[in-house]
Amino acid sequence: MKYSNKYIKLGIVLALCISSSCKKLEPEVYSRVQNVNFWQTPDQIAAGIAPAYSQLRNIPDGNFHDLQEQPSDELVVPARGNDWLAAGQHIQLFTHTWNAQTQQVQDTWTDLYSGVTKINFILSIVNNLQPAPPTLPAINAELKTLRALYYYWLMDLYGNVPLVTDFNTNPNAVKNSTRKEVYDFVEKEIKDNMGLLSTDKSLNTYGRLNKYSAFCILAKLYLNSNQYVGTTKYPETIAACDSVINAGYSLEGNYFDNFAQENQNSKENIFVVPFDNINIGGNNWAAQSLHYQNDKNYQIAGGGWNGYCTNAEFYSHFDTTSTYSVRGKNTYRTYNDERAGQFIIGQQYAEVATYPPNANVLSSSTDATLKIKDALTGLDLAFNPDFTDISSPAASFRLAGLRSVKYWPNPGVQTSQSNDMVIFRLADVLLMRAEAALRNGSASNTDLGYVNQIRLRAYSGVQKYAWTMGDLTLNNLLYERGRELAWENWRRQDVIRFGTFANARAPQKTLDADKHWEIFPIPVNQHTANPNLVQNPGYTAF
Repeated sequence: MKYSNKYIKLGIVLALCISSSCKKLEPEVYSRVQNVNFWQTPDQIAAGIAPAYSQLRNIPDGNFHDLQEQPSDELVVPARGNDWLAAGQHIQLFTHTWNAQTQQVQDTWTDLYSGVTKINFILSIVNNLQPAPPTLPAINAELKTLRALYYYWLMDLYGNVPLVTDFNTNPNAVKNSTRKEVYDFVEKEIKDNMGLLSTDKSLNTYGRLNKYSAFCILAKLYLNSNQYVGTTKYPETIAACDSVINAGYSLEGNYFDNFAQENQNSKENIFVVPFDNINIGGNNWAAQSLHYQNDKNYQIAGGGWNGYCTNAEFYSHFDTTSTYSVRGKNTYRTYNDERAGQFIIGQQYAEVATYPPNANVLSSSTDATLKIKDALTGLDLAFNPDFTDISSPAASFRLAGLRSVKYWPNPGVQTSQSNDMVIFRLADVLLMRAEAALRNGSASNTDLGYVNQIRLRAYSGVQKYAWTMGDLTLNNLLYERGRELAWENWRRQDVIRFGTFANARAPQKTLDADKHWEIFPIPVNQHTANPNLVQNPGYTAF
């Protein structure tokens, strides 16, 4: 990510917020905010609210990502011997056997509530300044909308969670609110503050919520309303999506440009979490997925960690047909559906891979010296999607699973990539709009056109890949969402909504006996600190 003059302002602010002094709320840091002369300029306001945003660094690539993806059908973290065995939590997430002590269950709660706490603290400061900052209503609106996003995720994951909106509330004395109470709170907070949010879509507000990202939250809330509170709200979903669609965002010409290091200029991304190799660490996407010896073709310094991957069942829904070209001893493939290139498959070769990953992929070579080998076993480094175990000490299991390069690796970097990680983008909104209309019985050529915008982008405009109205089915939309939004933290939510969560992991495991697995338990450490909390149904007490 290369900063423009405007963009660097927010980058510096966020970099300050991820220093060690901002890992908890320390009075000496925030005492400066109480200066009545501070909350006056756009830069000062950005600095004042930045700690509320800094907590988002833990969302797209961390414990939250594990909870939203590993219980679904699109991401697996196998235990390759002792590698990634940890305490068995990845196996628990895959097999739907987690409990209140599972590490990601505990840590995601902490990550999200830390964001809520920071917002409550900042609100308590800025609303007690005398005189009040001239833009106090807009400041409150942005912070409250961001808090609503944190609570949306908490409600989505844990269902019945405490609602705390006052920084002076004793966190060890609160009780659970019902899922409907949290749902109603999120909806009201967004609607009450929508009119005061910025409509600016430029780099001036990059990485911050604007009016259109608030509509995205509403669209997600309404589309999943039946799962959350037992009431469908498809017309409301359509209206929220239309508000985003009509705002002037447009699909990027190349799918992967939304996730590259230079993705701050994407016309499609609506809300992102900024990362930077120098100033804002935390995006370890490539390292988590790529193999130790992938430094030889993806230039990842020191190699990857050989962890996160995708298996054959999910990959089977991608169109992997390709055109091939031969140059010397090497054969290269270009995928017809460019999205298939986000996963790397088969033998790896010691030739630097080129961006974007859907084109000119070295797929075979008669030069045996180019073959990369697993340094530990001596086996050819060939990624295989066909595996039936979640844990195995076998040498070949080190090569199990397809690896993701959706967020293209930074050359010479292992951890803390510079790619900004996407929360909301237009393609998701278009697909939500079509799905809501289909479920509402009002799908039209407009909705078909929205889906075909996405498909034709993926297929470089080749018309034969466009859908007809007969193709616009819920089943097809679920697969299309998988192809378009893989690993973007929506899949668990999607398979719950489409009714496939009970067996949404492959290779197939025993079906879930009931629906209590659709929300996670209240973490044991939270109950230890606050015995007032009541465990979610279906889980042992604590």
